[in-house]
Amino acid sequence: MKLLLVFFGGGLGSVLRYLISKYLNNFETTIPYGTLFVNVIGSFIIGVVIALSLKSNVISQNQSLFFAVGFCGGFTTFSTFAFENNSFLKNGDYFSFALYTSVSIFLGVFAVMLGLFLMK
Repeated sequence: MKLLLVFFGGGLGSVLRYLISKYLNNFETTIPYGTLFVNVIGSFIIGVVIALSLKSNVISQNQSLFFAVGFCGGFTTFSTFAFENNSFLKNGDYFSFALYTSVSIFLGVFAVMLGLFLMK
């Protein structure tokens, strides 16, 4: 049962990530906003889910598995983030590399903290 929850959550997250990234990364910009967006929103969602799972009887262990492990695992993407940064380095675009990396890390950590804070 637990594997199915992770499987379906991950599938839903992956499809939603694909749709958002396809739309937002379609613009003629240097920074891949779709990947940045899904990673920050996914970080916020996992912060909320973890905070709610720490509160007694707010969400079940199965719901936590579905959302935190499955959905957020499928929705966010470190491998795409790493590939996009590799492309910046390969093209000598060090400014975009530094900006994208620092903004992604800062906003991701901030989003987790915000999710945890808001659910207290």
